[in-house]
Amino acid sequence: MSVAAPPITKLPNYINGQWTDSRATEWRDVTNPATGEALAQIPLADANEINQAVEAAAAAFPEWRRTPPEDRIQPLFKLKMLLEEHLDSIARIITQENGKTLAEAKAEMRRAIENVEVACGIPTMMQGYNLEDVARGIDEFMIRQPLGVVAAITPFNFPGMIPFWFLPYAIATGNTFVLKPSERVPLTMRYAFELLEQTGIPKGVVNLINGSKAAVDALLDHPKIRAISFVGSTPVAKYVYARAAANGKRAQCQGGAKNHVIILPDADMSMATQIISDSAFGCAGQRCLAVSVAVTVGEAQKTFRDSIADAASRLKVGNGLDEGVQMGPVITPQSKDRVESLIGLGEKQGAKVLLDGRGTKISKYEKGNFVNPTILDGVPASSELTDTEIFGPVLSLVHANTLDEGLAFLERSAYGNQASLFTSSGSAARRFRYEAPAGNIGINIGVAAPMAYFPFSGWKNSFFGDLHGQGRDSIEFYTDKKVVVERWAKEHSRKF
Repeated sequence: MSVAAPPITKLPNYINGQWTDSRATEWRDVTNPATGEALAQIPLADANEINQAVEAAAAAFPEWRRTPPEDRIQPLFKLKMLLEEHLDSIARIITQENGKTLAEAKAEMRRAIENVEVACGIPTMMQGYNLEDVARGIDEFMIRQPLGVVAAITPFNFPGMIPFWFLPYAIATGNTFVLKPSERVPLTMRYAFELLEQTGIPKGVVNLINGSKAAVDALLDHPKIRAISFVGSTPVAKYVYARAAANGKRAQCQGGAKNHVIILPDADMSMATQIISDSAFGCAGQRCLAVSVAVTVGEAQKTFRDSIADAASRLKVGNGLDEGVQMGPVITPQSKDRVESLIGLGEKQGAKVLLDGRGTKISKYEKGNFVNPTILDGVPASSELTDTEIFGPVLSLVHANTLDEGLAFLERSAYGNQASLFTSSGSAARRFRYEAPAGNIGINIGVAAPMAYFPFSGWKNSFFGDLHGQGRDSIEFYTDKKVVVERWAKEHSRKF
């Protein structure tokens, strides 16, 4: 007699300190990309449910902003400890719903915890400044005050880390917060909010709402939301930035990327190969700092091409929870189809397929969305792939005769998220750092991911806004400056 499968969990929202069953009329499966199995069902909230979350945050704001900064960070200290204690459990959830390996998921959560740690320094970082006697008997000072209700819309590729680019800084500076995670990976933040509950944070300060485009539009249009943080593709980043700005909101919108790495002949080729392989194929290429184009200069062309093809061919692909697996699947069957079609397009437009990841099938995981590491050699400048973010485990190789030619590839790119150089020349490194048109620069580094106390920068079509996530930028983004000019008349009637 067969045993019926257990019912799929329907995920609630978290509003005003309570887990609330959604009244959504539309639901979507959350699927394990390695196995194809449904993990849960997520509601696609409408404007009414968004409004409930925003109103709860708005009601909590007056008391929360009056809470001293030293008291506001106490829940974050507790959260840091809870995230450390439950790191393995969260990492397993990330791997199950995103597909990346367990090691990658743990590393992601380390960066999330780092942001919580940095936000605990708000009593110092949020301080203003003052000057006495700007005129005789007149003093002037600047103070920072929270905005009110703020929201973040986060992507599928880092379900644990990216929400923590925003949440800790937003609440530590005295704002109240609404998060809409990607509908593809909602389980990680469900778990994180269960930990947040244990910190004693007041009701309404943090809220979690699940949904898709209708939920995003409701957040962008809600009059009580003062600021929006977004990470995702460039077309959607442009849309979010434009609609938020039209509604008078502050916005920081991280878009897509087409990251270049230049390899000079004097580079340590063994080190460069390992690091670039990790960058291009780690997280199945689904990260905004992944190297997607390797520019070999001069004699580096053949040595790097052969070594990277060998390294990529030896990567073990499979379920990220399995021992020894080095690369997991892409997020959805649609993503797999798109990546494979772009590989075909590159081949059709003149690239040579050195390593072909199309048609990958993994034993025991035939329903998984697997694409093996792929290397395209000699992608012509006329190919559509030169400007297309593939967002999969595909590395394009192009050749340049000089560093000047290599930098020209970067100049032509519409994106400016990250660029790296591999060399043993300090002069070349300084020139690259000075001239490369990207917001995050790596020297002998494959993924130039800023620490939490530096901003996650981005230029050109990789970022829309003025203030980035993390570090000092986050303090500026989540606060308004108020300048006070003050004079007190002498009180002749009283003697002190």
